[in-house]
Amino acid sequence: MLPIKTILVPTDFSESSEHALRMACALARDYEARLVLLHVAPPPIVGGTLAVPVDPRYYREALDEALAKVEPAELRGRVERHLREGDAAAEVLRMAEEKECDLIVMGSHGRRMLGRLLLGSVAEMVMRGSPCPVLVVRAPIRSATPAPAQGEGEARPEPVATAAT
Repeated sequence: MLPIKTILVPTDFSESSEHALRMACALARDYEARLVLLHVAPPPIVGGTLAVPVDPRYYREALDEALAKVEPAELRGRVERHLREGDAAAEVLRMAEEKECDLIVMGSHGRRMLGRLLLGSVAEMVMRGSPCPVLVVRAPIRSATPAPAQGEGEARPEPVATAAT
């Protein structure tokens, strides 16, 4: 088993990132590892006819506040927060190298074919360039129709209890 001392968790504050953070927290508890939380913000838009100038200090403060809210209570003191600007995949890989991470746990939006082709996949780029193992976590898909209640629809198998002798 690999010793896991440092886990990098990139977050974009999406549902899939929240699921990845929960998974990383469980691993950090089990391995007594520290978490390195990272949010990579796109650089502020400069120029353009429709762009509204944004004070970079305000942008950074808002992201710092959002990132500060993401700290699991059971890991107090073992969580670092970082905010970077630039290309998400490149910054995740850079942070993994800098912090000598043993594992990256990240969410995936699960884009398919055309979306991945047009937008790229940060998770895929990180997996290809990572110096350490990468665990990609997808948020559960919510069904539009509720599951049938017990006794309705298909028969469900009963749990089987076995006794060791």
